[in-house]
Amino acid sequence: MAKTFNNLFEKIYSFENLHLAYLKARKCKRYNNEILEFSYNLEKNLFKLQEGLLNQTYKHGGYRQFIVCDSKKREIKAAPFCDRVIHHAVCNIIEPIFDKGFIYDSYACRNEKGTHRAIKKLERMLKSMRDKNFSEIYCLQCDISKYFKSIDHDILLKIIKNKIKDEKTLWLIEEIIKSSYDNKIYNNLFDFRSTGIPIGNLTSQLFANIYLNELDQFIKHKLRKKYYLRYMDDFLIFGYSKIELHDLKQIIKEFLNESLKLTLHPKKVNIFPVNKGVDFLGYLIFDNYRLLRKSTIKRFVKRTKRYEKKLGMGLMGQEKFDNSLQSWNSYAEFASSWKIREKLEKKLDLIINNIFEFCFV
Repeated sequence: MAKTFNNLFEKIYSFENLHLAYLKARKCKRYNNEILEFSYNLEKNLFKLQEGLLNQTYKHGGYRQFIVCDSKKREIKAAPFCDRVIHHAVCNIIEPIFDKGFIYDSYACRNEKGTHRAIKKLERMLKSMRDKNFSEIYCLQCDISKYFKSIDHDILLKIIKNKIKDEKTLWLIEEIIKSSYDNKIYNNLFDFRSTGIPIGNLTSQLFANIYLNELDQFIKHKLRKKYYLRYMDDFLIFGYSKIELHDLKQIIKEFLNESLKLTLHPKKVNIFPVNKGVDFLGYLIFDNYRLLRKSTIKRFVKRTKRYEKKLGMGLMGQEKFDNSLQSWNSYAEFASSWKIREKLEKKLDLIINNIFEFCFV
């Protein structure tokens, strides 16, 4: 029988936890006007949050919405700072409880995980499979359509309740989950289900992992698939049989639809031989080396030229421009990218040599 947790609420509303949550929420943003205003009367504001939790009068605030365009358009919902403090306070206490139940090969938004470790594990899996069998290796790669928008609130709460029994903690978690929704699906006039959690919330990262842990457990323990890993809603299964992977795709599709009300992205489900490279987390991964995505390189060149113009016009700070190039360099260094970085240095000669030549040393 799964272990359940009670009496968590006192830990969440403790002043020490709320203060720690405040420090985490303000990290790298401490000079934002909203945060400065909260910090000016810090003790008073933390006690006010504590009182709202104690009396269960706390109500989540409205969201500020905006669009971020990178590889694709994403709608971000930013909660007020005081609510972000609450998000951190909740995650501080409940995240370790759920994380212990996650499979090892879930790599998104977890301590000591991340993209680089996911890619290294993928490479170790392929090497292990090569050592055991010289047959061709195939990959089933899946992506879930509109994942964050499709998470069903009632199903998520049911999963959480399997682990947490503390009624007040559940009240607070439900307040956060139901503070935003993307769809209301009506079964009849008095029966509807709400779906969608905001990409901008810290809690959403945890809730998203909790939700798809159901899939992880199904694949690892019911289907008993050894060569499986997931990064948020992008997951891979490796095998020696293309036919078997096609069968698995159908089984997984049915499980997601029936148990989690999710659908696989029709254009992002593929079965292919790994010798063609596995396009995963921004890299094209082969047995012994990694390449950068062409689309990512094009975006970098376009963005850097745009940023250079803004810098010259005084519309962008030097620090932001520095950080952009350093971030790219960290990304590129993880792949076999010396030649492409040399070409980019020539293409962006004015930027690299005259302003940031250290970025490509």
